Amino acid sequence: MKIAIGSDHAGFELKEKIKAFLEDFGHNVLDLGCYSKESVDYPEFGVKVAQAVLNKEAERGILICGTGLGMSMVANRFRGIRAALCHELFTTKMARLHNDANVLVLGGRVIGEALALEMVKVFIDTPFGGGRHERRIKLIDELTKE
Repeated sequence: MKIAIGSDHAGFELKEKIKAFLEDFGHNVLDLGCYSKESVDYPEFGVKVAQAVLNKEAERGILICGTGLGMSMVANRFRGIRAALCHELFTTKMARLHNDANVLVLGGRVIGEALALEMVKVFIDTPFGGGRHERRIKLIDELTKE
C-alpha cells in the first residue's frame, strides 16, 4: 500500500519511526515532510498529505503533530478526507471499519511509540465495513457539499 505521511517538528521523531515500521512491512511511504526537528508550521504538511490522498498519489495518509488537533483540523477541511484523530486501538479500528477514515492523525506528544505503531498497523489492516456505514459516508459528502 502507498501511504503519504507528514508531520511538524513535534511529530518528526514519531514520523520517522512510523515510516521505518511501514517500510519494514513492505509499504511504499511518501514522506511529505517535515524533515527535521526545526520549528515549522503544521498546516503546510497537513495540506500536502490531504492532497496526496485526494489526488490518489497515496491510498491513505498519516499525520503527526504535537497533539494531533491541528493536523486533524487542517486535513478535515478537504472534502473527501476523513481524518481520524485517535489515541488508542479501539477508535483506530472503528475509524476504518465504520468511517472509512483515509487519514490517521496522531499526537506525537500524547501517545508513545509502541502504541502508535500498533495503531498504524490497525489503521492499515482494518478494512472498511461498508453496508449501512457506506450510506452514512455518502450522506456526509452530500450534506457538506458547500
